[in-house]
Amino acid sequence: MGEIMKASSFALTEAKYAAGENIKHSVLENVHDASLKVRSRQENVAGVKLPKFEYFTEGDTKNALTGLARGGQQVQQCRAAYVKAIEVLVELASLQTSFLTLDEAIKTTNRRVNALENVVKPRLENTISYIKGELDELEREDFFWLKKIQGYKKREIERQTAAAKEFAEEKFVEKVSLQKAISLNSAHNLLSAGMEKDEDIIF
Repeated sequence: MGEIMKASSFALTEAKYAAGENIKHSVLENVHDASLKVRSRQENVAGVKLPKFEYFTEGDTKNALTGLARGGQQVQQCRAAYVKAIEVLVELASLQTSFLTLDEAIKTTNRRVNALENVVKPRLENTISYIKGELDELEREDFFWLKKIQGYKKREIERQTAAAKEFAEEKFVEKVSLQKAISLNSAHNLLSAGMEKDEDIIF
């Protein structure tokens, strides 16, 4: 870069020396529109739009007769040197703009990463811890109520079993009592029948 700019400066000095100081007026009079132009476009690199500059020539140069009196060769060499310098400057501008854009994108990404690590991640971890704690508490409550319901069912089964056993014992006692009553009644009937027969006996 430095060598190219140095060469273009020397070429301009040589052209002025060979063609005289008035050569710049001749160049300005002969040139109305720029033949070397720069346009920009965008390239997408990893989601980042980078501006790119590129030069192009448009139209014919009208400086063929510039320096015809004297110093024409030095003028053409000076023009070629400055065209080369413009090419390098355009490429340098493109690279520098890309570097600045990428640097800004990297800084923005770093800020987002820091925000995620220092703000969002702790919040999510706290939320996860809270949800886990609530789930553990619900699990303990469910376990407590399950044990309580199991205890209630166990007591209810024991009560029903005891009631059924008591009912069966009562039925058994009633049955035994009924059988005893039937036996006593039968015995009483037999005695009564025996006594009646004895009255009919004649000695």
